[in-house]
Amino acid sequence: MNPISALSPLDGRYSAKLKSLLPYFSEYGLIRYRLRVELAWFKALSLEPALTEIAPLSSATMQGLDGIIEDFSESDAEAVKAIEAETNHDVKALEYWLKNKLNAFPEALPAAEFIHFACTSEDINNLCHALMLKQARDEVMLPALDNIITRLTTLAHELAALPMLAHTHGQPASPTTLGKEIANVVHRLRRARGIVAKV
Repeated sequence: MNPISALSPLDGRYSAKLKSLLPYFSEYGLIRYRLRVELAWFKALSLEPALTEIAPLSSATMQGLDGIIEDFSESDAEAVKAIEAETNHDVKALEYWLKNKLNAFPEALPAAEFIHFACTSEDINNLCHALMLKQARDEVMLPALDNIITRLTTLAHELAALPMLAHTHGQPASPTTLGKEIANVVHRLRRARGIVAKV
């Protein structure tokens, strides 16, 4: 996409800075998370003894279903979008795509109608959004914050003796050091991060 044509600066001028978040927050990412939730629900239903209409799936079939998630590609997402062009419904499109995928799993195929059973789109979407946020936080944002904390800790030590004039209410106040002020920031970041350690 040409940045000048972007609807948002996130897809325009800042797109290069946000590449690490694409697997989580792009439409491809959303569809993949929906797939993950739908399959987790389907597997849970198969293990529910009260549901006699669906037989428990073997561990081999369960692993095979996990492989659908692991192998999910952009072309798979495009196939889901092609179905959506007909259904005009994003979650229903994934449901149809996934039912078609069950053709490769004879043990699961008789239970295909249990994909999305007793769910609304929001049942799927709200779990997806929570998973997207959690994994992006754990795998991208917190590691980036840890790098910042590490760099600021180094600067706090390097600048521990560099004097500066503190301010209060916009006026000069007691002298301090740049290193000490950076150490305060590091302490606050660590506290927010749940890290208890000396700078």
